[in-house]
Amino acid sequence: MADNLRIAVVGAGMGGLAAALALAKAGHKNITIYEHAPNLGFVGAGIQLAPNMARILNNFGCWEKIRSEAVQCANTSIREGSTDKELGYVDLGYVKDKYGYPHMVGHRASLAGGLCEGCEKESAITFKLGSQISDVKFGSKPSFTVTPSRGGDSYNVECDILLGADGVKSNTRVAMLGELGLQGQARDSGQAAYRIMLTREQMQNDPELLKLIESDTVTRWIGEKKHIIAYPIHNKTIYNISTAQPDVNFAGAPDAQYTTRGSKKAMLEVYGDFCPMIHRMLDLVPEGEVVEWKLRVHDPLETWVHGSTALVGDACHPTLPHMAQGAAQAIEDGAVLGVVLAPARIADGKPETIEKALKLYERVRKPRAEALVELAAESGRAMHLGAGKAKEERDKVFAALKAGSGKVPDKWADADVQSQVYGVDVIADAEKLCEEEGLVAKL
Repeated sequence: MADNLRIAVVGAGMGGLAAALALAKAGHKNITIYEHAPNLGFVGAGIQLAPNMARILNNFGCWEKIRSEAVQCANTSIREGSTDKELGYVDLGYVKDKYGYPHMVGHRASLAGGLCEGCEKESAITFKLGSQISDVKFGSKPSFTVTPSRGGDSYNVECDILLGADGVKSNTRVAMLGELGLQGQARDSGQAAYRIMLTREQMQNDPELLKLIESDTVTRWIGEKKHIIAYPIHNKTIYNISTAQPDVNFAGAPDAQYTTRGSKKAMLEVYGDFCPMIHRMLDLVPEGEVVEWKLRVHDPLETWVHGSTALVGDACHPTLPHMAQGAAQAIEDGAVLGVVLAPARIADGKPETIEKALKLYERVRKPRAEALVELAAESGRAMHLGAGKAKEERDKVFAALKAGSGKVPDKWADADVQSQVYGVDVIADAEKLCEEEGLVAKL
């Protein structure tokens, strides 16, 4: 029976958890998540919870708890970093009316924890933590070697479906594309990010900063080659700050290094041309708690599928954070896999049927995810302009927006772009494509 197919998910990030949960909800009974970390102590900073993500989480039954710990965004303000002058303002109140869910912001640990709790409630899902994966073989019956990180003998696993959700550094991607004679290595984007969380207590003695954490505003301060985006999370007890700037602090670091312990002095120097309020805000970060992330990407892949194996999330479409869609797109991947691989759709369980289903997943997801990857990069370029004609033209567009008309140069806040992102129901699209291509549910 198709519901007893052995499904292996490599990676317990957003995409891996979403895929496992969607497949369990679809009726599969034998799903194992292999995660290299020895425990699921989720960390990270803030994350934006867009309507296209919320819709899927609600289908999974785990949205309410995540929503209860989040903050609803009433508006967004795009400001000049050097002066704090407001360039653009967008009221986000229409988002819920138009898309059924408001735009919210929360803690990454809350989102991952909600997905994880959903998986833990499903008897079909087993976690294998502390599992290092190697020697992946593809084809009709994928297999790989598992080496327990806490000791013990390595062992081989064969499965019927393999989903590589092991992130931008994905070994599954590199092995799969290598077998196909294709390149799959990640590359530097040239950008890095500081991720900072300040408590209300840290900000309480500065009225200007306290006003920020008490607002319902997503604020972006922009400057040449860099920006800061910030918003309150965790019921306004934490102010989340994410930055993007050139990754000069990684010069000379090993290629595999994605984080580096940063210096507070260097961080303040990077944003030295920003306004005094930003200096005071960044100065609240304790010495020794400055961490910088290298933002890595890879070029669009020729394929996400090989036999009974498919890639998921950052393993196939790592996205710069300028559209706040990285996690949402990984979760969309998982939701679509739940549709195309529903047991009733692949009832015969044959490898060729599974591959056909995975190819439909690729057809639904690849064009959309890759378009958003480029849109995020484009938005970053527009926000990071230095002095010159291009910046002058961009600021004219901002001025028109302030006057009540026109587009928003910050793509994330533009209504037309939001319609393309939030207004798409990937589950409905996947179901429609399955029907068109004859992958119909067999009762």
